[in-house]
Amino acid sequence: MTNEEQQQQQQQQAASETPSPSPSPEISASASTEEGSAEPSKSALKKLAKQQKAEQLKQMKAAAKAATSSTSASPAPEGEKVSARKQKKAAAAAAAETTEEQLPETVPGEMKNMSAPMANAYNPKHVEAAWYDWWVKEGLFEPKLDETTSTPIGGPGKQFVIAAPPPNITGSLHMGHALAVSLEDAMIRWNRMHGRTALFAVGMDHASISTQNVVEKMLLKKEGVKREELGREKFLERVWEWKAKYGNRITTQFRRLGASYDWSREAFTMDENLTAAVKEAFTRLADEGLVTRDTRLVNWCCHLGTGISDLEVDDVELAGPTMRSVPGYGPKEQFEFGVIVHFKYQLEDDENEFIEVATTRIETMLGDVAVAVHPDDERYTKLHGRYCKHPFIEGRRIKIITDSILVDPAFGTGAVKITPAHDPNDYETGKRHGLQLINILNKDGTMNKSTGPYAGMKRFHVRKQIIEDLTAKGLYVKTESNPMIIPTCSKSGDVIEPYMIPQWYIDCKAMAEAACKAVEDGDLEIVPKMSEKEWFLWLRNIQPWCVSRQLWWGHRVPAYLVTVDGVRGDSANGNDWVIARSEEEALQRAQARHPGKTISLEQDPDALDTWFSSGLWPFAIFGWPRETPDMANFYPNQVLETGWDILFFWVARMVMLGIKLTGQVPFKRVYCHAMIRDAYGRKMSKSLGNVLDPIDVIEGATLDSLFQQLLEGNLDDREVKKAKEGQKKDYPKGIPECGTDALRFALCTFPTAARSINLEVFRIEGYRKFCNKIWNATKFALMKLGADFIPRSRSHPTLTGNESLADKWILHRLNAAVDATNKSIENMEFSDATTAIYNFWLYELCDVYIEYIKPLDRPVPADATEAQVAEYETRRRSAMDTLYTCLEGGLLLLAPFMPYLTEELWHRIPQRPITEPGAKPIRSISLAPFPTYDRSLENTDVERQFAKLFAAVQAIRSSCASYNIVTGAQVFFRCKDVASFSLISEQADGIAALIKGCRSVQAISPSADSQWSPKGCALTSASEEFDTFLLVQGVVDVSAEIKKLQSKVELAKKQRDDVIAKTEIAGYETKFNEDTRKQHADKIAAFNAEMDALAKSIENFAKLDNESA
Repeated sequence: MTNEEQQQQQQQQAASETPSPSPSPEISASASTEEGSAEPSKSALKKLAKQQKAEQLKQMKAAAKAATSSTSASPAPEGEKVSARKQKKAAAAAAAETTEEQLPETVPGEMKNMSAPMANAYNPKHVEAAWYDWWVKEGLFEPKLDETTSTPIGGPGKQFVIAAPPPNITGSLHMGHALAVSLEDAMIRWNRMHGRTALFAVGMDHASISTQNVVEKMLLKKEGVKREELGREKFLERVWEWKAKYGNRITTQFRRLGASYDWSREAFTMDENLTAAVKEAFTRLADEGLVTRDTRLVNWCCHLGTGISDLEVDDVELAGPTMRSVPGYGPKEQFEFGVIVHFKYQLEDDENEFIEVATTRIETMLGDVAVAVHPDDERYTKLHGRYCKHPFIEGRRIKIITDSILVDPAFGTGAVKITPAHDPNDYETGKRHGLQLINILNKDGTMNKSTGPYAGMKRFHVRKQIIEDLTAKGLYVKTESNPMIIPTCSKSGDVIEPYMIPQWYIDCKAMAEAACKAVEDGDLEIVPKMSEKEWFLWLRNIQPWCVSRQLWWGHRVPAYLVTVDGVRGDSANGNDWVIARSEEEALQRAQARHPGKTISLEQDPDALDTWFSSGLWPFAIFGWPRETPDMANFYPNQVLETGWDILFFWVARMVMLGIKLTGQVPFKRVYCHAMIRDAYGRKMSKSLGNVLDPIDVIEGATLDSLFQQLLEGNLDDREVKKAKEGQKKDYPKGIPECGTDALRFALCTFPTAARSINLEVFRIEGYRKFCNKIWNATKFALMKLGADFIPRSRSHPTLTGNESLADKWILHRLNAAVDATNKSIENMEFSDATTAIYNFWLYELCDVYIEYIKPLDRPVPADATEAQVAEYETRRRSAMDTLYTCLEGGLLLLAPFMPYLTEELWHRIPQRPITEPGAKPIRSISLAPFPTYDRSLENTDVERQFAKLFAAVQAIRSSCASYNIVTGAQVFFRCKDVASFSLISEQADGIAALIKGCRSVQAISPSADSQWSPKGCALTSASEEFDTFLLVQGVVDVSAEIKKLQSKVELAKKQRDDVIAKTEIAGYETKFNEDTRKQHADKIAAFNAEMDALAKSIENFAKLDNESA
């Protein structure tokens, strides 16, 4: 029950003294929730609430007075007038500060000081304070091993290990990381509470490209320095400094999220152990002949000066001509994309004969070496084998070749220009025909010496210039719109160029087959299963893995170019390199290859692809290649949780390398979570301003603070402006404070099979209200239990035999929630688990059971016999035991999802006595046994009985709302058999408690006339067991209610007629689009439905009026 609900309940007036119907002599049982009541929520709570309110008003008045006097004492600045409204607002804020609860101080790492009484409402800031440091200091997150064998409890294979995906050290975590932590930590905590040896391994990834890009931008923006000016060594020093600063920020975020990581095992992909593992793995693969050096096309980012993987390429779709900015050019420069340019080549042997071709990248014609036509295209038969001359490159001959694979004669002109060094399809065509590979670009995106007069120019400046030059030579034909996809670098936004460069490649074919077999044989399970198809498709079509990156930050490739007797080896030739774990070993290998020669070595300046070191993560963090206790105890892992978008780029590589290097699949299950998008379904992007920092959601953030964060990043001025506009639209009032527990719980509520999540902050805020509900329910329960309540020990069975129908029902529902939660988490159906827990707390424990047992707080009548007193005490004790069991069980169910709130409340509720020999007090809820299914609590008969009662209650509630009865409701059950009469008689108090404002519930004996009904009552529901009636005569002013309803009918009719009038104007069908017309039709239907419902209500009231006449 929330504070608002308590206040509403406390403010209800006593039921009006309406005349009761003449009772039948057969009425033998009744319940009143008002007469003689001493219930705390009615009287004591009311009095307490008044006292608290009076005290708060007193404090607020004092604060307001102080604020007002302060304001009046300080004159407003010239030209600025302080309004009375602003003064009141300032006074209210000052009052709020003076009345805000202050927490007792806790020494960091020590047990939280719990001496302060529970606050009136849930405050996430206060609840989350101090717990995490205590958890870590107490070693609660470190895996517990068998004290005798130093192996997992229960023996090998009984452990539960997750090696958390290491986030990139590029600033801070985002909501995708928060989702991963929420799911992973829920699994870890659940397994730990089930008594398993649980390890949540943590670490961070060095993220070569992202980190180098971020640091380079920072240096250029703040110091005007480029990395080349610093030199490799100095630049790397600056990156390590940046890592130390922002890596700590990520650690803080992890802690705020409540992740139960074992920090004693924290790893970093470039620490000493991981670096040794990378060198070992690369060398082993090379020794087996799986590493080769080759010159091929790669995705080249000119702005970053490196090749990138497919994962780091974003495809931007264009519907037609589009002007776009490109990194590395002027802030106002834009270039046209989404078009195709037609031009002509002149034949070498006939200056009057031409062949027309088309391209979306006109600048690449500087690298053309051929024009391809289809061998069966008769238009070009006479041109086969002849040559064109290049208009700008002196001496360049362009051969006309035939190719049935590349050319579609029905597309375009049927002639295709061939640039083998800058297009993947052209590259394959070039290989088939033995064509020359002409690279036209320098690494920075300028034209090289192969481009003749364009050498030194930037590629997109050339794009404009070439069209002018073709036009001048009469070779330009036209430019047409062309829907297309532009590959762009996800790190820099630059347009990707296919680029020829020598790189290191790993042959993955055999490893991919082993990874497929692991899934086929059931050694690896992928959840959701639909991802398996994609797994097989990608692995069975795998290409050699390019692992070279032209970067300084990262694991430097352990390959050394050999110079023999002063003759430097060919960098493009793999035979001139040696690969080794160290330079000493490389020298030994080179000397063995060239005995008696003078050898010198030069290490490859490139770094390895970050995904290579990440691929070793699940075993390298435990000491591989060394045989360590951690390798024996914690490898393989049990689960890998990650986003489905990196299933192939990371997960598949971990599986391939794990099987290859350790002989084992690195984990048994892979859970792929959905992608987080904003409320509109857009991808999270800093430039859109829709990237959410989990801390902002946890703590809340003003719009100004969100703006400030944009200025602290590396966005340019245009991007900052665009991002601000996005933030202002999405969060006009900032982000509300939601707290960690609400955030975690909300993120776990989304379905497993979802590919994307449209996240709304207000949904998370809704779960903060759920936290408040739990807080208030616990506080209310503790008040009911009393300070001297001692729960039963764990050695006693849950059931005592004294349970009421309501007790049995709520224990049955708790048991069902426990069963559903365990099965759902085991099957990784987290949304099902959170739904089961949410429904139990909100709709069963709070809305039903707690309300149902409120009448037990009434004092025993003064004339009660000893037997009646004893019976009452037994019933109350049973209810309190049941309430405690549900409270305890509910908190335990929540613990994996809401660690802070449940820890706080766990230490608030009384603990069960320890009676088992050798048992120790449970220090934290995270170590408490998780509930398991208890067959003795299963009770389907009680479930059916309670369902009938609750159906009747819902019908009565609906009737009360229909007749506008908010207080003093009197309810009658006409029972049709003895069992029903007995049931209603026994449960009358509880039924009345579930109906807001109910004065009494009476059971009518089955011996009465079956057609008899209480005078002035309306039938609310009918069943085989009983009919229910609600007294309305004398309670409701029928005439007044009919007038109100008639006024509503008139209003609805007017609104409907206004809409109909719009549809009757001339040319309606053409003036309004289909969506608008549908909206009009929907509105008319809605008004008609409203009028029908109102008419039915008028009819019901009219019947009552006739009966009383």
